[in-house]
Amino acid sequence: MPLFKKNKRIFYSEHAFLYLASGVILFLISCAIFPQWIAPYAPTKMFSDAIMQAPSASHFLGTDYFGRDIFSLIVYGSRTSLFIGFLSVFLAALLGMLIGSISGYIGGIVDLLFMRVIDILMTIPGMLLALAFAAALGPSLMNIILAITISALPGYARLMRGQIISLKDRNYVIASKSIGVSSIVVFFRHILPNAYSPLLVMATNGLGTSILLGAGLSFLGLGIVQEIPDWGTLLSQGRGYLSAAWWIATFPGLAITLFVLSANILGDSFRDFLDPKKKIR
Repeated sequence: MPLFKKNKRIFYSEHAFLYLASGVILFLISCAIFPQWIAPYAPTKMFSDAIMQAPSASHFLGTDYFGRDIFSLIVYGSRTSLFIGFLSVFLAALLGMLIGSISGYIGGIVDLLFMRVIDILMTIPGMLLALAFAAALGPSLMNIILAITISALPGYARLMRGQIISLKDRNYVIASKSIGVSSIVVFFRHILPNAYSPLLVMATNGLGTSILLGAGLSFLGLGIVQEIPDWGTLLSQGRGYLSAAWWIATFPGLAITLFVLSANILGDSFRDFLDPKKKIR
């Protein structure tokens, strides 16, 4: 009995950060889906008698230079920021899986052409590549998502290609082909189910990076011009008031940091869960 209690304490201590990170992500997703239930005020409501007010009981994260409640702005701004992050990761993983699968399974000239394009994209840092595409396409929601997707795509394509190449010469794949099973059936039944797990782990870890890239583009003025600012725009708007009203930029920055950190913790835990070498505890 004492041993069971000891193991139970170890289990909870080891997973405390995972539970905390999951709670943070679920709360921020709830803010994005149901902002009107969580935010105490409308994001456009201005309190003329509380302009640049420090954190207080009525505005516990303070107000900005228009008298808007900072917490309400962060809650409503989470919708755009999380939408950019989740959709760009989904598209990058999907396109990367498609390109990597075709390149690794077919091989030959197709593999050569696809991988040379991927190599060119990988020589450019992700932030710089996203910045170039966002500047060329112009500030809009879909353009930012496209820019982040293109910058993240090479990593997913490379990972998936390596997985396919390592699996397509396995004995069970060769045996399936030897009895007349078509290449398409072999791919979808025997190769793809064993290849996508690392891609899911990479996508989970890449979620925080995508949020950070989206916030960075908004911070540099390449974000979405809209009535309700996202986290990066809030951070950019508050940088000029750091000496007079530090809370305007600090709390949106903390929201970005918390989400990125929580996404990374969740990704690491997901990787450990899918690792066959890890012992079940």
